Amino acid sequence: MNRPAYHHGDLRAVILDEAARLVAQRGADRVSMRELARDAGVSHAAPAHHFTDRRGLFTALATQGFQLLAAALVAARGHFADAALAYVRFAIEHPGHYQVMFNRSLHDADDADLAAAQAAAAAELAAGVATLRDPGARFDPEGAQLAAWSLVHGFSTLWLNDAFDAQVRALDPMDTVLRIAMMLFKASRSGCRRFGEGCRRDEGRHHQHHDNPENHRVGVGEIMHHVVGEVGGEGLGR
Repeated sequence: MNRPAYHHGDLRAVILDEAARLVAQRGADRVSMRELARDAGVSHAAPAHHFTDRRGLFTALATQGFQLLAAALVAARGHFADAALAYVRFAIEHPGHYQVMFNRSLHDADDADLAAAQAAAAAELAAGVATLRDPGARFDPEGAQLAAWSLVHGFSTLWLNDAFDAQVRALDPMDTVLRIAMMLFKASRSGCRRFGEGCRRDEGRHHQHHDNPENHRVGVGEIMHHVVGEVGGEGLGR
């Protein structure tokens, strides 16, 4: 069978797409350059030509992942609830990217493009956190950012690693993370406008909880920190 002809730029994109698929399917440790070339339907030399080696490949994949995450957060700009939902949706829809993005043993942490993409994603998440009306978040914005990232990243990682029990897995992940965000933060419900139904379903379940000011306190120690796997407890930014 003849391989399809790709333009130079298209070939790089094809390899990255296939790498993301294979990482999601097998795990990053089981992806080799030769197998990647075979499964992508390109010459065995093509991945090395574009990325040099596995570290270069995963650096490019992580960079693309942070760029996609930043774009998703930009599209969801509004309130923290929007950012939280966009973050988790990105992780679930891009598991191959997500696995590589936060594993610094796989990529070159000093790569300038990767650093810029990380910073852009971190800035967008911080912008969402800045909309919180919680007094604690305003008093300690850096702590609020860490708590918010721990929430969305921890939930995403646990979901992708199938670490939740069957009862939680049976729930819609977007509804679940929204419920947690509303419980732990004074996240404005108007921020859910782009996600309509999921927010409205939660309205009746949580309005009494949010009437109690004690439920609006933000503290890193009170937030889940389930950043598991090979993540070294490092945030989005550098």
